[in-house]
Amino acid sequence: MSFSYEEAFSRNLGWVTADEQQILRGKRVAIAGLGGTGGGQLLTLTRLGIGKFHLADFDTFSLVNFNRQAGAMVSTLDQPKVAALAAMARDINPELDLRLFPEGVTPANVDAFFDGVDVYVDSLDYFAFDARVLVHRKCAERAIPAVIVAPLGMGAALINFLPGGISFEDYFQVHGMSDEERALRFLVGLSPALLQRTYLVDASRVKLGDRAGPSTGMSCQLCAGVAATEVLKLLLKRGKVYRAPWVVHFDAYRNRLAKTWRPGGNRNPLQRIALALANAQLKRMKRAPA
Repeated sequence: MSFSYEEAFSRNLGWVTADEQQILRGKRVAIAGLGGTGGGQLLTLTRLGIGKFHLADFDTFSLVNFNRQAGAMVSTLDQPKVAALAAMARDINPELDLRLFPEGVTPANVDAFFDGVDVYVDSLDYFAFDARVLVHRKCAERAIPAVIVAPLGMGAALINFLPGGISFEDYFQVHGMSDEERALRFLVGLSPALLQRTYLVDASRVKLGDRAGPSTGMSCQLCAGVAATEVLKLLLKRGKVYRAPWVVHFDAYRNRLAKTWRPGGNRNPLQRIALALANAQLKRMKRAPA
């Protein structure tokens, strides 16, 4: 059977119109990071019928990725993530227009990475702070909407940085901080409600200073659905889109949904309290016996 775009994505119709499906077919989405969240987001957006992608990741698959990453399988061990995920996406839609950045996003290629892009999905590694600042500055410069959906525990937290709104840097306030402090500020900024904090059973596994922490596949799959839905709303210009300083956090383990508004981001008095509490908890965790 030969491939037909219209037939392959016909079951989207009803939730989108036939004309909207063709709009999605012509749109270009950039995704930086194809690990825990990015791989699933790429495949979900491909099944939505997005026709063009810019994909960036410099890493390869390893065994520690198996619990959560869509492209991590025995058959892809040691393969570049960007190549493996591109092959999976093309297996869904062989007509895809893909531009690959196997060196990741760098100062040398960031302009090319965003050329012609309609929406950016930020799926960079949690600890990729310098790269994240770089791409969000470029999004602000080019007025490109940026979507972040973070995997937290067994839930997902959404924050959108849209043209004309508060910037990534103004919200998170990480300039000049140590990596550990940046990681803490990123966590609290992404998750003001901290819904996931009550069911962490082994705090010793959280090692922000070592750039390590626990994760779940359930959380990453939730992120894929949430991110693709935000991209749909942005591209089709319908549905309510919350922009920073709003954060929407759903936790499946607790069956809780929290919507928080923090004007000023991490400068907000409530955020300063949350940061102080998180810092204190981190210090207690460091003192606890292994």
